Amino acid sequence: VQLQASGGGLVQPGGSLRLSCAASGRILNIFTMAWYRQAPGKERELVASITRSGASNYSDPVKGRFTISRDDAQNTMFLQMNSLKPEDTAVYYCNVDVSEIDSVDDVSLRYTNRHYWGNGTLVTVSS
Repeated sequence: VQLQASGGGLVQPGGSLRLSCAASGRILNIFTMAWYRQAPGKERELVASITRSGASNYSDPVKGRFTISRDDAQNTMFLQMNSLKPEDTAVYYCNVDVSEIDSVDDVSLRYTNRHYWGNGTLVTVSS
């Protein structure tokens, strides 16, 4: 399974960006999807997550400003980021729990639940 994150860039404080993360490969199901971020000199932290049923969770610093969503038909996750602040500057990573198909034949399908990280996309908030 491959995850491709995109949508990062340079934005002024108060601006908006929309990140996307597209999953591809031998995917049977995608369970929880999440965005993490890592600022320079800091540990990676959870930003937001969304379950297969659509239940979402946000870290306190982004509540009310960021919205996570997913399109299961396209195996894609989004993060709408509004009212951006300089402290939101970080590399943003997508993370998913998937059932990945190992093999399939006429009588059976074998799969394994795995956890994947995508590449990062840099978000810089600066005037």
